[in-house]
Amino acid sequence: MAMAEEAGMFVVHQTIGTVLCCKCGIPMQPSAANMCVNCLRSEVDITQGLRKQVIIVHCPECDSYLMPPKTWIKCRLESNELLTFCWNKVKNTDFKKNKIRGVHAEFIWTEPHSKRIKVRFTIQKEVLANAIFEQKYIVEYVQHEGMCDSCSRVQANPDQWVAVVQLRQHVSHRRTFFYLEQIILKHDAAARAITVKQMSEGIDFFFANRSHAIKFVEFVGKVAPVKSRHDKQLVSHDLKSNNYNYKYTFSVEICQICREDLICLPLKVAASLGNLGPLVICTKVTNTIALMDPLTLRHCFLDAERYWRTPFQPLLTCRQLVQYYVIDVKIVSSEVNVGGSSYTAADVEVARLADLGTVLYAKTHLGHLLKPGDYALGYDLYGANTNDAELGKYRGLNLPEAILIKKSYEETRQKKRGKPRPWKLKSLNMELDEPKSRVEQEKVNSDYEQFLKDLEENPDLRFKISLYHNREYQPSEMGTVTDGEDVPSVPLEELLADLDLSDKEVEDYCMEE
Repeated sequence: MAMAEEAGMFVVHQTIGTVLCCKCGIPMQPSAANMCVNCLRSEVDITQGLRKQVIIVHCPECDSYLMPPKTWIKCRLESNELLTFCWNKVKNTDFKKNKIRGVHAEFIWTEPHSKRIKVRFTIQKEVLANAIFEQKYIVEYVQHEGMCDSCSRVQANPDQWVAVVQLRQHVSHRRTFFYLEQIILKHDAAARAITVKQMSEGIDFFFANRSHAIKFVEFVGKVAPVKSRHDKQLVSHDLKSNNYNYKYTFSVEICQICREDLICLPLKVAASLGNLGPLVICTKVTNTIALMDPLTLRHCFLDAERYWRTPFQPLLTCRQLVQYYVIDVKIVSSEVNVGGSSYTAADVEVARLADLGTVLYAKTHLGHLLKPGDYALGYDLYGANTNDAELGKYRGLNLPEAILIKKSYEETRQKKRGKPRPWKLKSLNMELDEPKSRVEQEKVNSDYEQFLKDLEENPDLRFKISLYHNREYQPSEMGTVTDGEDVPSVPLEELLADLDLSDKEVEDYCMEE
């Protein structure tokens, strides 16, 4: 039509005609009913026969709702899951019965303690000779409190459990469990656990269903190299109905290799890995173990199945790290990327802080981080008394005097000791199996503090967990987090998971804009 007008041709403009409403007589566009919207609404009510109030059963303990006959759905207030639950309550009965099509649904705010949930539905229905009529109406859901089967059993007997998962790691520290606890919290993997108990060498998780325990064991197997076995014990037996009640136990053992451990690979394992090592360090542990030769920067990844086929123990662990003073650094190769981390081979001259008069020579993979005057943590093979059977099988092996593991910031942190961190971690609600002595509690606190330092120094560790803003931290001190002296810290943008700005801070920000 636009081209015809530009060419100067006569064009007939089409107009939409109007008709009079058969009820009130006002002009309107033609429709199948020949009635305006107001008259059609007065004549037809498509919500007739639909329930305006629905009763739902809510479990206050686990915050779940009953979908008859016996399915419980866990969802929070005004969540998408709860809206889907409310939609299905009326769709499966009212909408199908009255041949109504649901278009939209949204929550209407109510007081949380009112035990009422209001949802505004938008529905459509064909009326009066193929005329589609759309209308909105509100359904009020009344909550009746009632506990689900699992919560009822827990309330009747808190010690009544069906399956238990026993996580164990036979090492001298708890840093692995601190990290595993944060991964479990982020993925809400222990949401079905009735009770969580902290044991001397691990954690016990108690579940009301065997399937929940199996799912939890599968989750742990995806984040750590583990091996598991299970057993069952007969609790009761009904001869008439032939029903058996068992209690299930799942024993899950985490490998003894941890990050920063020094390992002497067995001859068979070293040969299968292309004659790697034999002295290697563990750089990362997930469901696989990342190993690297600090002298040649060769690396490999060992999965859980291959490890448990030929298990081995670390030669030296993190509790045997010694602090060194770096005297000189000479780079011998360019930077190499291994598993997302950068390393540079270098020859270093170091001296133990406890014996500065003795100069040691070693090769390290930390050439890109160290410079003269720095401090480093490493393993003292010059003065260590190692009694390892695998190490004795390598005849003619020349051990280095020292193997550096990581750069140390302890001297710098001494100036900030006692100051709170601007971030914090959440923790599982665990019960203690037995009270700890003062020495044991100090040991656990020391392990936890070292775990927090590892999170500050290693961004890869923070990638899989959630860090939260510490409300007790004073904003005026925020500038001291990254001040000065090369101290690793957690960036503020990684703390947005729990960051809650007050109204005053938002108002000040808007005024600045």
